[in-house]
Amino acid sequence: MMNKKLLSFTLIFLCGCSQPIKKADGFYTESLHKVKKSNKGIVVAAHPLATKAGVQMLAQNGNAIDAAVAAAFTLAVVEPSMSGIGGRTQILIYSPKTGYHGIDATTSAPNDYDYENAPKKRYGYPSIGVPGVVKGLTKALSEHGTMQRNDVMAPAIQIAEDGHSLIFGEAMRQAYVNEQLNEFEGTRQHFLNSDGSSRQPGQWVKQKDLAKVLKAIAEEGSDVFYKGWIAEKIVEDNIANGGVLSLKALEEYEALDAEIVKGNYRDNELIGLWMPSYGAITIEALQILEAYKNKLSNNQEWGESVYHAIERAYLDRREQNTLEDAKRFTSKEWAKKRAAEIHNEQTYIQWEELPESFTAAMGHTTHLTVVDKNGMIAVLTQTVGTTMGSKVATPGLGFVYAQTLGGYLGEVKAGQRAASHISPLIVAKDGNPFLGLGAAGGSRIPSSIVAVISRIVDQGYDLEQAMGMPRVQPIDGGIDIEFTANEGFTLADSAYFSKLGHNVTVQRKPAKFGRIHAVMKDSNNGGWVGVADSDWEGSADSPK
Repeated sequence: MMNKKLLSFTLIFLCGCSQPIKKADGFYTESLHKVKKSNKGIVVAAHPLATKAGVQMLAQNGNAIDAAVAAAFTLAVVEPSMSGIGGRTQILIYSPKTGYHGIDATTSAPNDYDYENAPKKRYGYPSIGVPGVVKGLTKALSEHGTMQRNDVMAPAIQIAEDGHSLIFGEAMRQAYVNEQLNEFEGTRQHFLNSDGSSRQPGQWVKQKDLAKVLKAIAEEGSDVFYKGWIAEKIVEDNIANGGVLSLKALEEYEALDAEIVKGNYRDNELIGLWMPSYGAITIEALQILEAYKNKLSNNQEWGESVYHAIERAYLDRREQNTLEDAKRFTSKEWAKKRAAEIHNEQTYIQWEELPESFTAAMGHTTHLTVVDKNGMIAVLTQTVGTTMGSKVATPGLGFVYAQTLGGYLGEVKAGQRAASHISPLIVAKDGNPFLGLGAAGGSRIPSSIVAVISRIVDQGYDLEQAMGMPRVQPIDGGIDIEFTANEGFTLADSAYFSKLGHNVTVQRKPAKFGRIHAVMKDSNNGGWVGVADSDWEGSADSPK
């Protein structure tokens, strides 16, 4: 079965190469490798070089966490528009021996941050909070991995030091924000040509300063980033340019054990992460969808049902405060209440009152999923916010900082961690996980996850097919539908939704409805299948 936009994506968006070989077009043939079946473990990531780094760890008898951390650090090098060590991450882990674990390494506001009087800037130095990725990845490795930090980080360091061919999509994303990158000395130094122009697809990119930073982390651990010379350079640069970071703020930051939230969808167990992840909202949407058992085989009715389930669940995004809220939003009783509102609507999303991150049409973020030969699963999402995050890099360090403060994510109070739509999820049957997935794509992360799970559970598609089917998203004023010539919604579907009273928007461009990277148990042979979303330049692979 042809993936939903594989042909068009190949023509306009795919890019790269398997080895760091210089190619003029920035095309990586591994980006075409979207599906992999194996009983030796599988890595699915948003860039072929990140996938390769993870596979190297599995080939060295590393586990899923070793592979995931290697891939995540590599993404920080090759996909800086989407994530990096100046950003935030959420990690969901399943261990056959110890069960489920979560890691919260979200960016935060300093404990002395004054939101009311702080500049409300969506990018630039005032938008920078305390980075979490380094603490999160090193915590995951030390507590759940089996390999040494130097070995796991070696692929990322080598690529940063020796260079790589800039993948087409990454070049386009960086070019999209060229004007903003030119505003800051560090991003001009690290991400632009000497004349201020953007790098071209296939251009050979070496990142010596970033390599030096990664080497220091590999050798000394996270303390060098939060307390050592790297921290000192971060703070010096921030203070000099109107930022709010201090050495105290960096020293006080810790990656935390995340709260696990659970639900159930048609006798399938749902396992996700509580705030600042949106696992509860994703679970809530699926449980609302359960009310539509008889309306999910027809594609039009399926689209209408998923739209309503997401729209109702999204009413609760700003109400996630306590663990009692988590219990309420993941309960079947609450789902039934929300489902009953759908055709007697008394409450609506007040779109004009929402933070920009709740409504942004442009997707961002990166996601990877790993399963190893023993059935351990790592589901990891990391981000810097919108494309190139804050648009700021400190001269001599080589990475961009995430957008955290200033209002893009809404009000972030002193010491508070920034909530986002990040939602790594595992689905199990009778206590046995059979599906691990997550997504990139901002506010469309939960809706894309719900869509794929429903296609599998309700419509009987396999993972590749489910990820190739069209998705929907509630937007201000109506419904947004994925519009393609073959398997997507059509003009007839658009007319159907219009007759129901929706204002219909159609999207023909790739990557507008989330990018899923997932693994699923292969019922045919007892192994696993990994699938990379056809809307991105990622790949799936396994050890030989």
